[in-house]
Formats: sequence, C-alpha cells, structure tokens
Amino acid sequence: MSIQRPSWLPSYIPELQGLRGIAVLSVVLYHCHPRFAGTWFYPASLWGWAGVNLFFVLSGFLITSILVEARGKPHYFRNFYGRRALRIWPVYVLVLVICYLNAPWFIGPTVWAAIRTAPWWAYLLFLQNLFHLALPPAIGPTWSLAIEEQYYFLWAPVVRFLRAPWMLASLLIGALIASPLFRLTHFAWITPTHTLTHIDGIAMGSVLALGLYTLPINRRVWLSIGLTAMPIGFLAAATIAGGTAFLDTALTTFFAGAVLSSIASTGARTPINAILRRGPLAYYGRISYGLYMTHIMVFIYFGWFDARMDQYGITGNLAVVALRVVACTLATSILWYGFESRILRLKRFFENKSRQNP
Repeated sequence: MSIQRPSWLPSYIPELQGLRGIAVLSVVLYHCHPRFAGTWFYPASLWGWAGVNLFFVLSGFLITSILVEARGKPHYFRNFYGRRALRIWPVYVLVLVICYLNAPWFIGPTVWAAIRTAPWWAYLLFLQNLFHLALPPAIGPTWSLAIEEQYYFLWAPVVRFLRAPWMLASLLIGALIASPLFRLTHFAWITPTHTLTHIDGIAMGSVLALGLYTLPINRRVWLSIGLTAMPIGFLAAATIAGGTAFLDTALTTFFAGAVLSSIASTGARTPINAILRRGPLAYYGRISYGLYMTHIMVFIYFGWFDARMDQYGITGNLAVVALRVVACTLATSILWYGFESRILRLKRFFENKSRQNP
C-alpha cells in the first residue's frame, strides 16, 4: 500500500485556519470563564479548554501529512526540524525571557525563586508537563506545546524509517487505546498534563492523515465519515463519556470529524466553508500561536483594570472580557506582523514541496 496525496486534496486547506481560530478563541474565553458568571454564556465557556484537543487533532494531521510526503526526499530531518524550530522557538523563547525577567509580575517574587519554582531547563527541553510543578499562569499554556514537541521529536524518525503504513497505523491506534487507559490509572508519576494521557488527539490527527494518504476512498465518502463522527463524538461527550477518562476520546472523535469534514469539503461554496476560509476566524487562526502563548500574560498585565471593574458586577465582568480580547488581538497582531511572520520567512531555507498549514 503506497502513501501519496489524493488527487482531490489541495496542498493548502484554508478552512483549517478557521478551525484554528475557533480553537484559540475557545481557550482564551475559557480562561475568562469566571467573568461570565451569571450570563447565559457561562456554561459554554467552561468547555473552552477543549480547544486544546482541537489544536492537537489539527497538528497531528498537518505535521503527519508533511512527514509522509517528505520521507522519501533529501534533507528530511534538517527541513522538518528546521521549520519546526522557526515556527516554535522564537515566540516561545521570547515569552520565557519576558516572564523570567519580570518574574515578580508574571511568575514569583524573584527571578531566583521563579527558576526554582519553574526550572528553566525543563522549559528549554519541553519537559515541563512531565513534572509535578505548579506551572505559573503566564507560562501555563506551554504544557500542550511540550506534548506536541515531544511527539514530533519521536514521530519524525518513526515515519522516516517505518515504511509500512500498517505499522504506522498500528502505533497510532495503540496510542488511541492507551491514552484513556493511562487516564484511568493513578500512578504517582503521571501528571495531569502528562503526554501519555493527552496523546490521543495528536494520534487521531495522524490517523486522519495516514488514512487520507493510503486508503482508496473518494472525497464524498470521507465527508460522510467526518459528518458521522461529529454527532457520535458530541453525543458520547454529553452522555456516557462525560466525567470519565473517555471524555477526551469522545471530544477527539468530534474534532476529528470536524477536521475531516473541513478537509473533504474544502473549496465548497457553503456558508460554513466561507466563514472558516476568511474573516475573523481565519485571522485568529493565523495569529493563533502567538495568541495562545501570550494571552494570559496580557490578562495579568491588565489586572489593574480587572480590580476596578469588580464593583460593577456582570457589566464590569463583560467589560474585562472585552478589554482582554481587544488587547490580546492587538498585542498578538503586533507580534505576528512585527516579529513572528518575519522569522517565518526563513523557512524558505528549509523548503519542502509539501505546503500545508504547519
């Protein structure tokens, strides 16, 4: 069984930017959920954390697509790791430097106390999620980034050297099965953000990529599969999986269905596709990495405004949320156009012919 891009699948899928936008806005609003108390939106905001699961599925699909297309080409490792470093490290290091240099504000009483509380070497090695650390809020979101980096550090050589698609599929299915089982355990060494308990989202995205590149299934059938997976995952999350170790599995199924449906329907002239391709969601998808990494820092910076609004009840709370969203959007836009996008131009030195939305 060969691995190749289906003829109907374009190299760039703009709808996935919109899904990224949904994911990052969900996380931002989740971190605002106490401010929604007393409003109709409060119950929905409590589920915003699931945006991370959507990020995982998207990342699994996009990066695995790139890897399977590039594995027979020269400079496989140099190109992959070089492009990933340019995508991740500049903003990541910038956030760490700002947080540690302003430790009394963002992390702890002093820089030295911050280093002891949140070891710098764990962050540089993307291992912070494997330790029982009380991650400071400003750099708390980096736990999911650590999971992705650990996964791709190991997954790239596996895709390169394990040639048979069924072997790759077996590993991914094993990860999908093992992840909820690890969530059921109470091993002392497993942290709430441990990679083994959150690997099913990325593995599911990788399964989607592998399936699209190997199975002789037409576009319409893939769309039907995606549209079927969405209600199954949603209903499972709302019923039998709710409050159990299988909740993330159900949500992953729902998000995998959404991603697959967007892929199979890309370019369609429907309102949903149009919303995902262009407009605010697509823009937030473009700046999603910087927004995800910096939004809590912005919240902390404007903490003085929060305190002033506390006396105004729900109106004050909504004003806080509005300021946070506007401030985060402005700060991240400046970060994107003034720093991040300029760094990403260097990707041309690590060019692969497969161009997705990495």
